[in-house]
Amino acid sequence: MTQQGVRWTADQVLALAPDAASRKAGSRLGEAGPWSEAGSSDEGAVWGLCKGSGSDPYRTVVDVADASGPAYRCSCPSRKFPCKHALGLLLLWAGGDGAVPPGQPPEWAGQWLAGRRNRAQAQRTGGAGGSAPGSADPEAARRRAERRAASVTAGATELEERLADLLRGGLAAAEQAGYGLWEETAARMVDAQAPGLAARARELAAIPASGSGWPVRLLEECALLHLLARGWLRRELLPDGLAATVRSRVGLPGAADGPPLRDHWLVLAQYDTGDTKLTTRRIWLHGATTGRTALLLSYGAAGRSPELALPVGLSLEAEVSAYPGTGQPRVALGEQFASPVPTRTRPAGVSTADATAHYGEALRDDPWLDSVPVTLERVIPVPDGDSWQLADAEEDTALPLTPAARSRPGLWRLVALSGGGPVKVFGECGHRGFTPLTAWPEGAGEAVSLC
Repeated sequence: MTQQGVRWTADQVLALAPDAASRKAGSRLGEAGPWSEAGSSDEGAVWGLCKGSGSDPYRTVVDVADASGPAYRCSCPSRKFPCKHALGLLLLWAGGDGAVPPGQPPEWAGQWLAGRRNRAQAQRTGGAGGSAPGSADPEAARRRAERRAASVTAGATELEERLADLLRGGLAAAEQAGYGLWEETAARMVDAQAPGLAARARELAAIPASGSGWPVRLLEECALLHLLARGWLRRELLPDGLAATVRSRVGLPGAADGPPLRDHWLVLAQYDTGDTKLTTRRIWLHGATTGRTALLLSYGAAGRSPELALPVGLSLEAEVSAYPGTGQPRVALGEQFASPVPTRTRPAGVSTADATAHYGEALRDDPWLDSVPVTLERVIPVPDGDSWQLADAEEDTALPLTPAARSRPGLWRLVALSGGGPVKVFGECGHRGFTPLTAWPEGAGEAVSLC
């Protein structure tokens, strides 16, 4: 349970915002002025009434003790989760100045909280309405899997023919064809039920317009796509771990069947990416005891924030189970034994040289890996012409920042936190460079999200 004296920081609250506009609007409501009858309980509930444009105030309640992240309920018409009122209420609570005193929730808040916790308990105990384990027809599932595998095989074979035609005709044809060539190829892979192949084919469309040296980059990515298609067509000859990685990269779903691993998991980073159909949330975790770094993925419809939210700097005691594939960091969140609480724990760091070596080693298990999670120890952000790099304070080495990292506001937060001195930085290290996601100041201090 969340203790009454344990409160989040403002940065942890604002990390929950679904977009910049919600973050700004929520910040304006983080003061006592528009709020009345606000309160909080030892069980991790926060509630209050917020004055709005109508005659009746908005009823807002947040379940902070939910082990999978905070849950929200507000009577406002907003379709964003959390809405600005929930963010404002949490900011008011995080301030700890007595504006949200301890107490018992009013009836409207108590009913919602009780309903949520009763449903959660029913799910944990396999309550009524759930299907009995193993009730699905295994023979029907096997036949569906065989049909899909045959479809993917047909798609991979066609993809091989398309790549061969491209190389015979010359890469200049890709520049002349534009996006149409790869969009049509991606659509064929979607028809073949191979979304992983479709996504990689679609990414090739932007390379001819990426500037000087694009033919080399296109050839490299075509080679990786060819390797993935060949890996699928000859998957029976691969080691089990690599075969599982190929299935995952092609886009076949797999269950998190690894043995449960219990630890106190530090939330290292959380950020969203999205397209016109889907919002994907990536949450990096670090096991305080095991030292393992793991990835949680959560999804939401386009324009809606995924439900799972774990702000940076929190720690939760829970079990996770790994997905198949050699060296794959993705896990599924299992049983949680306590709600997330703030922590000053930090992961151990490595040098910039060790970070690049770690990425090279990971490529042996997964040649299609774009990056690996790494914590850098004592690095200094320094300009490098028109770009930036993280220079190792102990060695004469450095890591360039990715183009995406250089365009984020988080870069200037990192520079300000460093002030020319060394900091600890967690991020993703790959062939495009390093993307910083979270940083800690030298000595004591809380984690600073750079996302």
